[in-house]
Amino acid sequence: MGAGFSLCFRPSNTISNLNDSSELENLSKESYSLPEFSLNQLKAATEGFLPENIVSDDGEKAPNVVYRGMLEDGRWIAIKRFKYSAWPDSLQFLAEARAVGQLRNKRLANLIGCCCEGNERLLVAEFMPNQTLSKHLFHRESHPMKGTMRLRVALYLAQALVYCSSKGRPLYHDLNASRVLFDQNGNPRLSCFGLMKSSKDGKSYSSNLAYPPEYTRTGRVTPESLIYSFGTLLLDLLSSSHTHPSHAVDLIHDKGFLMHLDSCLVDHFSKDDGNELLRLASQCLQFDPCKRPNHKSLVTTLIPLQKETEVPSFVLMDIPHGNVPPKQLSPLGEACSRLDLTAIHKVLEMAGYKADVESEAEKEPSFDMWTDPMQQALNSRKQGDAAFRAKDFGTAIGCYTKFINSGSLESRTVYVRRCLCYLMTDRAEEALKDSMNALVLHHLWPTAFYLQAAALKILGMDNDAKDILKEGASLEAMKNKRAQIV
Repeated sequence: MGAGFSLCFRPSNTISNLNDSSELENLSKESYSLPEFSLNQLKAATEGFLPENIVSDDGEKAPNVVYRGMLEDGRWIAIKRFKYSAWPDSLQFLAEARAVGQLRNKRLANLIGCCCEGNERLLVAEFMPNQTLSKHLFHRESHPMKGTMRLRVALYLAQALVYCSSKGRPLYHDLNASRVLFDQNGNPRLSCFGLMKSSKDGKSYSSNLAYPPEYTRTGRVTPESLIYSFGTLLLDLLSSSHTHPSHAVDLIHDKGFLMHLDSCLVDHFSKDDGNELLRLASQCLQFDPCKRPNHKSLVTTLIPLQKETEVPSFVLMDIPHGNVPPKQLSPLGEACSRLDLTAIHKVLEMAGYKADVESEAEKEPSFDMWTDPMQQALNSRKQGDAAFRAKDFGTAIGCYTKFINSGSLESRTVYVRRCLCYLMTDRAEEALKDSMNALVLHHLWPTAFYLQAAALKILGMDNDAKDILKEGASLEAMKNKRAQIV
């Protein structure tokens, strides 16, 4: 990591609990020092910025791509990777990142770190696992978002803007449906990435649908411009489609837009709620910036419209809760699910023997307790590790077998490493046995479940493989939750 930030950094008391509103409030009252990650850490978290880990709505076409990744401590993160030309001045980038990092609120996908090495400029934020508002509005025709949830999205977003404004950050660049993210509970949050000031080559708006009239004249973003963009988001929530603001205002005046709403959102909005939201949108889209409402009046208008406030958002959204969907598997889980043995080898090699260190039963004895058989077993393991790194899987199998047969030491890591060696050499049945032996040593170890799923899949037992993969994902999710609580 960067200066003052090492691999042994344990941020669980400050960062991994940021979903807790009391933690957020405490942090906001104190001076918060934004951690700096090393480039190597973020490369490891994203598997070398693997294209499969891109979560930007526009994929690799986005001007500054966002990746999902997993840190060594099991936390999921979102990483925005800027082009160097966007932030050539490293000091300016760090100053902006640290300023945005001071904001901590349950309505934001909070910034938890940054990286500035050489020509690399990266932001690290909390990962939101349930996609963007854009995906839910424009790409879920079979399960349209309920009107109650749309009203909640509008309110939570307005509350996020009020908070940011109260903390001296009244500007937000390119507010649109892709900037609204859904957390593990289905609650909408505003991405912190848009709070960074406009960079050298960065545009304040990615779509001309959101351009406020004054921006086309001056090229400058103002707090009133943000209200205009909020109005375009209200139109998105009302219609589930991109409607150009100028066209929408015409429709509002001749009441054609309301007729469109009635046909598009049957059973999703009451007529009164639709009218009130439409009225608010029309105020936000006023040509004269001075006639637009302020942030607080947005909240005041939206609070009385809320319905079913006791119903959790994940229920209204009709999304899973408490389980890790297949798309949110760890890099090892995903590699096992697609039988990418090379990726599995990379993850196991990087993990080393960390799992054994966590277990008292598998820790190496102190030097004064060593016996000759123990030393011989350890030498066999080291030789196996060298062969494993060199991808000499036949030799690794022989060395690991000597270690296991000695009976002097136990290691679940050796079992999963030999399991992979067996998979690499087309010996899936032996691999399956090793994954089960690893579970004998630790029956709740996600890694062993994932390797077992890979062996089952190779053996043609697809249904069993899927069940075991889900079990491993659930255990991993539980482990990560416990890590956040500690």
